[in-house]
Amino acid sequence: MSDFRLRVFCSVAQHLSFTKAASELFVSQPAVTKHIRELEQQYGTRLFERKGNSVVLTEAGEILKRYSSQILHLYQEAAFELGTLQDKHNGVLRLGASTTIGQYLIAPLLAKYYEKFPQVELSLLNGNTEMIENAVLSHHIDLGVVEGKKHQSGIKYVDFMDDELVAVVHVKSKLATLNEISVQELVKIPLVLRERGSGTLEVIESALKEHNLKLSSLQIVMHLGGTESIKSFLEHSNCMAFLSIRSIQKELTTGQLKTIKINELQLLRKFWLIHLQGQPEPMSESFMRFAFREYPKK
Repeated sequence: MSDFRLRVFCSVAQHLSFTKAASELFVSQPAVTKHIRELEQQYGTRLFERKGNSVVLTEAGEILKRYSSQILHLYQEAAFELGTLQDKHNGVLRLGASTTIGQYLIAPLLAKYYEKFPQVELSLLNGNTEMIENAVLSHHIDLGVVEGKKHQSGIKYVDFMDDELVAVVHVKSKLATLNEISVQELVKIPLVLRERGSGTLEVIESALKEHNLKLSSLQIVMHLGGTESIKSFLEHSNCMAFLSIRSIQKELTTGQLKTIKINELQLLRKFWLIHLQGQPEPMSESFMRFAFREYPKK
């Protein structure tokens, strides 16, 4: 039902790159160019302008970008509603989620899904990003939700949601007197970080590279395997951690934790829905549609 040309356009508009759009959609670059050319012929106007090795949206492209995202979301809504009429929501769905997502995002989503479709047998595997990717590849789960960067060739990654990591300390900590620091000052601060294989650590490592810093140059006191463990550690130490802004809302509201701004260090990442390459299984596709309905892209 969904117009694939609009999906191609949205991907190019998001990445401002025909090459990245082709990679994301698993089609050739000439195919991407063909779809964009057909759209431009259909609307009688240019949607992109080339500037050196990159592209930028024209005024017409900006307008289509705004409407196409709404159109694709309506396609998802319609497909989901039609699926409920045909009673396709029966069976078993094995899900997996990386630790942060499982605790703070997927649990409430599963509750809503079960309330609407109690006949579906749900299971959830928790682990770090690497563990969930391997579970998908080994067919132990049908669908996963992970954080970090895309790096498994046998997996299809679907952009689900944006997230941000923030530097955080406990209000009782000596570090709570700080409001902001430079990236260079970060190397002097004791840190507690997530374990190897976690998407959180991967994002931190990648961001530090942009400032010619390595994890080995930081004062890492300890690696812990979960957000709640890190929060508890912060309560009894003078350390700093990097946590998802979604995971600390309660503590920020109650005044237990405080964020510290690190100048020129942005820790942005994606949450991805993942399944094996190819068309997802019907139950996985159903859950993906439900997820996008509950958390529409802004």
